[in-house]
Amino acid sequence: MKFRSLEAKDWEQVSEIYRQGIETKNATFELNVPSWAVWDNSHLKICRKVAELDDIIVGWYALSPVSSRCVYGGVAEVSIYVALDFNGKQIGTKLLSHLIKESEENGIWTLQASIFPENIGSLTIHKKHGFREMGYREKIGKMEGVWRDTIILERRSKTIGIE
Repeated sequence: MKFRSLEAKDWEQVSEIYRQGIETKNATFELNVPSWAVWDNSHLKICRKVAELDDIIVGWYALSPVSSRCVYGGVAEVSIYVALDFNGKQIGTKLLSHLIKESEENGIWTLQASIFPENIGSLTIHKKHGFREMGYREKIGKMEGVWRDTIILERRSKTIGIE
């Protein structure tokens, strides 16, 4: 598997993987795939990668800012998606490991994730990579008329922002 920068030309494949995540009802509150422009504007320009096997995008990651305040410039929210056909093949683990390394190289000292409690695979992967549960948001948002909870996880770098 190789990693490379996620670019506008990848949006067709990337958005298909995102659509698959939306359809599980356990990956995001989003109900529709946004346009490239909307997605591009809501994610940091750093730490955007796709994972390829035989020139097919099988997963991707990106970071979103948690605040526009400069004091939170080293804090970002994680998005990781794996194509359904490739679940269970350790791709999510490899994506998250790669993202952690790249985020630290770019001065990110805290990574956050908001995960549905039903998404056991994602919770497990994040905890394996040093994320810890920070809290539980009860009925934080509605999805198709049903209140959903999320678990908030955080990973503080041991090398960036410790001085």
